[in-house]
Amino acid sequence: MRVAPKITVSDENRQLLQRWAKGRSTPARLVLRGQIVLAAVEGKKNKAIAQELGTNRQLVGKWRTRFAQGGIAGIQKDAPRGGRPSTARDALAAKIIGWTTQRKPGNATHWTTRTLAEALGTNHSLVRRVWNANGLKPHLSRTFKLSNDPQFAQKLVDVVGLYLDPPEHAMVLCCDEKSQIQALDRTQPGLPIKKGRCGTMTHDYIRHGTTTLFAALEMAEGKLIGTCMNRHRHQEWITFLKLINQQTPAGLDLHLIVDNYRTHKHEKVQRWLKRHPRFHVHFIPTSSSWLNLVERWFRDITDKRIRREAFPSVERLIETIEDHIAKHNENPKAFVWTAKVEHILAKVERARAMLNKTASA
Repeated sequence: MRVAPKITVSDENRQLLQRWAKGRSTPARLVLRGQIVLAAVEGKKNKAIAQELGTNRQLVGKWRTRFAQGGIAGIQKDAPRGGRPSTARDALAAKIIGWTTQRKPGNATHWTTRTLAEALGTNHSLVRRVWNANGLKPHLSRTFKLSNDPQFAQKLVDVVGLYLDPPEHAMVLCCDEKSQIQALDRTQPGLPIKKGRCGTMTHDYIRHGTTTLFAALEMAEGKLIGTCMNRHRHQEWITFLKLINQQTPAGLDLHLIVDNYRTHKHEKVQRWLKRHPRFHVHFIPTSSSWLNLVERWFRDITDKRIRREAFPSVERLIETIEDHIAKHNENPKAFVWTAKVEHILAKVERARAMLNKTASA
């Protein structure tokens, strides 16, 4: 006569089994197995456990024995099923992947689970499972732009060199303008966040005007020199350079990392720079704003102070920006550049090769 194995568990495994047995998000099969093992720990017989849990004695005996032999691992995974693998299902999965990555529907830019299932004569649940298993998300897309600057490598080495090995007796400043910042006022007050509901604001707004933020992020300490102006012509850029000149120690050279906006290269700007030889300008490659770390700070101020706020006037917008700069400078944190030149160049070359391959296909 068979005797059901005696089950004992450690305190740690008991807590895990109890979480399984009561967990609402736990798969049903693990809930049942956890309940079976916990009942067996109490010394109950298989027949009594089966009656209590509304299942059959053979199933109870199976998972009781599995736990006795393999512990938690013995009941956590199902044993592989017998029989030959389903070649038809594997072929269909490969077809789903191929169509998803290489074809487009006739009347849309991307597939949905239902449109692809209809085109292949299958069900949308299978399409979803294949997509999830292979990390495919046709509904999402990201923007990108590869620089076509013929001096990309030289400029990259120059700028990254300043980040990783800054010169002595000098300051490195990442400079740029955040133009057309809108003072948007919502037409109705927003509702505050509460349990079960995110904060809200109206989708429509009133425009009260714009301002342009000129900013220079000092790399060593993370402090920011900033000011707002109505426009962003070469006249305003020279005014901002004068502000940098006033707010930095006179005995230090200043290495400015800027983009290729034509204002930064204006002939009057060039003449001003010649009269102030401690300024050294380093241009990032075209279409490479990610290389200028002040863009990271612009993202922060947008997320933290601008996007969700309502501004009844441009003056209030400027006050908010100036307040954020002041609070940032009370406890500045430097952004640390870690990417190496060779890794960036390798990634760019892979992207260019893929673009060329796609263009020639």
